[in-house]
Amino acid sequence: MHYSLLQFVSLLGSVCLFLYGMKVMSEGLQKVAGDRLRNILGAMTKNRVTGVLTGIAITALIQSSSASTVMVVSFVNAGLMSLAQSMAVIFGANFGTIVTSWIISAFSFEFHISDYTIVLLAIAVPMLFMKKSNYKSIGEFLIGFSFLFMGLDMISTFVPDLQKNPDMLKFITHYASLGYWSVLIFWLFGVILTMVAQASAATFAIVLIMCSQGWISFELGCAIILGSKIGTTITPILASLSGNLAAKRTAAGTLLYNLFGSIIVLCIFYPFVQLTGDITSWCIGTNPCDITAQQEAAMRGTTLLNEHGLLTKAAQTSLAFGLAMFPTVFNVMNLAIMIWLPKVYVKIVTRLLPEKKGKSEQDDFSLKFISGALMGTSELQITQAQKEIAVYGERVERMLRMARTMLHSDPESSDYQKLYNRMEKYEEISDRMEIEIGQFLNKVAEGRLSPEGKMRIAGMLRIISEIESIADSCFNVAKTMERKHKAKVEFTPMMLEKIDAMFDLVQGAMTNMQSLLKEMETPEDSKIITAYNREREINNLRNSLRDANIDNINNHKYDYQQGIFYMDLVGEAEKLGDYMLNVVEGVKHQFKSAAA
Repeated sequence: MHYSLLQFVSLLGSVCLFLYGMKVMSEGLQKVAGDRLRNILGAMTKNRVTGVLTGIAITALIQSSSASTVMVVSFVNAGLMSLAQSMAVIFGANFGTIVTSWIISAFSFEFHISDYTIVLLAIAVPMLFMKKSNYKSIGEFLIGFSFLFMGLDMISTFVPDLQKNPDMLKFITHYASLGYWSVLIFWLFGVILTMVAQASAATFAIVLIMCSQGWISFELGCAIILGSKIGTTITPILASLSGNLAAKRTAAGTLLYNLFGSIIVLCIFYPFVQLTGDITSWCIGTNPCDITAQQEAAMRGTTLLNEHGLLTKAAQTSLAFGLAMFPTVFNVMNLAIMIWLPKVYVKIVTRLLPEKKGKSEQDDFSLKFISGALMGTSELQITQAQKEIAVYGERVERMLRMARTMLHSDPESSDYQKLYNRMEKYEEISDRMEIEIGQFLNKVAEGRLSPEGKMRIAGMLRIISEIESIADSCFNVAKTMERKHKAKVEFTPMMLEKIDAMFDLVQGAMTNMQSLLKEMETPEDSKIITAYNREREINNLRNSLRDANIDNINNHKYDYQQGIFYMDLVGEAEKLGDYMLNVVEGVKHQFKSAAA
């Protein structure tokens, strides 16, 4: 009997169903957790033990060390977590992966949960149509959980029967009988397989099937699992490529942590695997190291092989338990050593990725805290967007200061022209920042979000639009000054004094707006009231100056053309106040109501 193309495609489909189930399950859990995930990571302290426990909890909750590590990279990228703090969380995240291994192992042979997945689907699907969002998310989690084990069961069904396909067995055993070289080959296979699947849980499931079907020995299965520890770091590495230097260092730290641990275990591989086998034998009475493809003939007729030469239920249970025990022992050993060395990791990655000196980012376009590559956990990305919006506001505030400086600069000086050129560049950067942040928020909105998260996205989209209007208005001040200079118009000391008074109020409104942007999730009522009062003061002063302007022109205190440029600047200052109030209202209506 030959293994057909249809069976191979069915096997690929089974793997895809497994991966899709894991994705849906993870997203459902993230949706249920919502802000709690952000609060857990956002409240991180410098305590390495707390950091490790946080990493374990997050990974156990969302069932993906890659996703939790990407969160950590994102938080470091956003400045919410230091590099040293991130190392502790990463240590914990890697340890948390054993939860998934034990779940898959426990439900593989002793209890076939796939027999009950239809029942789970009958419970889960109606939950999708309930009004309460939490019930919908729990329903999606159960659907993902069902798909995961349906896929695992189908993988077992469609993997080739090596008894009936001896050519395939011959191919595998050719690489499985090279001694320590076989360990390295299958370790590398684990690295590549996990890089492709981007999920160490998928690799574990495949190894479990390969060992239970007799493709490879328990030792080589452990080698593949060890390689998956390196392969799983590809996701945070890819995510960090478009992040800042701190994000790249965090991803490098993730790779080094797993690489150092793997190298240590490779150096003592056979004793380490034997230790795992002894622990398994002590726990359940059977040592998986005794179950190898090379020993089949000698073991035939024993309790580990049935009359057909296939592994008995006890042997399969021993393999599943041992394969779950291997990463457990590895992570315990690795964590016990590495938890004392986060500062060492920081020094190593800092040397590997040094900071470039003499490079100023103030006048360059670059998003500091968010990146399209750092996607994956929508609720957590909201914090990154909030930090980026605060930076956006700071950049626009610099434009306001530059505009005020232009008011008192000599139009014939080189400094004046430099200021104008810089304002023009800042306005272009502002337009690009609005687009980039907006596109990022739209991507986040496509992910799994709670109703509060959706409200925050709507609020932030409104806020960035108003901030961009502030930038346009600041540049309009510069363009008005340039037109005034070309028209050879000069302001009187009284006019400059009144313009300064107007812009003093605007600067106060800007300072208040910035403080609200930095505390978007918990806006203070007093600052919101201050924003309304500032805007009212700006309007009153504008009305007063507008009325006085007509009288001054009629009384020949200055000519009509001077009055036009004068009121253009006063009117632009009043618009700035309006835009700033709109930003505050965006914070008030979306974030204040969400927090209520």
